[in-house]
Amino acid sequence: MTLSEDGSHTLFVPSLDEHYHSTRGAIQESLHVYIRAGFDQYTGRKVNLLEIGFGTGLNAFLTLLHAQETGKTVHYTTLEKYPLGMEQVRELNYGNLIAPNRKEVFMELHEAPWGEWVEMTPRFRLKKVRQDVTRLEEFQPDTRFDVIYFDAFAPEKQPEMWTSDLFKRIHALSHPGAVLTTYCAKGAVRRTLQEIGYHVEKLPGPPGKREMLRATR
Repeated sequence: MTLSEDGSHTLFVPSLDEHYHSTRGAIQESLHVYIRAGFDQYTGRKVNLLEIGFGTGLNAFLTLLHAQETGKTVHYTTLEKYPLGMEQVRELNYGNLIAPNRKEVFMELHEAPWGEWVEMTPRFRLKKVRQDVTRLEEFQPDTRFDVIYFDAFAPEKQPEMWTSDLFKRIHALSHPGAVLTTYCAKGAVRRTLQEIGYHVEKLPGPPGKREMLRATR
C-alpha cells in the first residue's frame, strides 16, 4: 500500500514494477482522466459505460457519486481478470477521503457478485465481469457503450493490453460518438486509435503527466 501525494492510497504490483494509480495523486488522476475528460463529455442522461480494469474500484466509486450529483443514470460494466482480495480492499482509504457518509458503498462495489447486474443506487447499476481483456472477442455484452474508461497498466508493462485488435473490438462495441479516455499519451497508442477511426485529442494530463488521450468514435 502506497500513500499518493493527494493523501489517497495506491497499490504496487511488484511483478510489473507498477502502481495501480499515480503516486502523484490517485483520486486526482481518476477525477481528471475519467470523470472530467470522459464521463462529463458525454451529454446523454443515460450512460452505458465500459471500464477496462476494475482494479481498486476507485473509478467506479467516483462515477457512482458523480451520477448522483449530475442526475445521470449509469449502467457500469467493468472487466477484470484478477480482482483484489477483500483484505486489500478494506485497507484502501477512498471511502473516508471522498465521501465518509457513503463509504459503505465503496465496500459494496467490491462485495457485489460477479457476472450479474446489481442496482447499487437508483442511478447506478453495476456488472462486474471476470474477463481476460486480451480475449475480448469472448465478451458478449447486452448493450453497446457510450463511455469507455481504458485503465490498463502501461503499454511497456502490459503491451498485450494495447493492441490494435483490442481497440478495434472496443470500437465495435461502442455507439457512434462514444468517448474513450486513458491516462496514456504514447504516440504508438494515439496512432493506433487514429488508424482504427477514432478522432483523438491530446489533453493536459493529471499531476505528474504532461498529456493524456481522449478518443471519440
